[in-house]
Amino acid sequence: MKITANKIEMSIGSALEYLDLIETISDGIASFMGFGEDEIHWIGMSVREAATNAIQHGNKLDPEKKVDIAFRITPKHLDIWIKDQGNGFRIEDLPNPLDPENLLKPSGRGIFYIRSFMDKVGFRALSSGGMEVHMMKKRSNQGEKRHED
Repeated sequence: MKITANKIEMSIGSALEYLDLIETISDGIASFMGFGEDEIHWIGMSVREAATNAIQHGNKLDPEKKVDIAFRITPKHLDIWIKDQGNGFRIEDLPNPLDPENLLKPSGRGIFYIRSFMDKVGFRALSSGGMEVHMMKKRSNQGEKRHED
């Protein structure tokens, strides 16, 4: 783990056992920033979902591949990046979870949830291979005030 003034970076193995740790770290950072209880929960769920996708779908649970996670704290928002070492995907190729034929499927809603909970979500294929998900959550005025006290 690498910690600087406003950024926390870590690399984990491609194992689902790390998800609780990543969500706990995310919750701690969001709490430190002054996000409300509901926002902390939804940020944590988004981080967990993106990390799950990176581990399962990106890296295919390959123990030789890593998932890199970075949190950047700014006065106005929290930025989160999650990178895998998989083959990547095209976001437009993913099935719509709201289509009637997909409504009862037990999976396929992760990116939909992330987009619902976060203020900004982007996907980028990396030139070195893999995918990067960037998520951003804006701080409310209340959160900014609590953090400055």
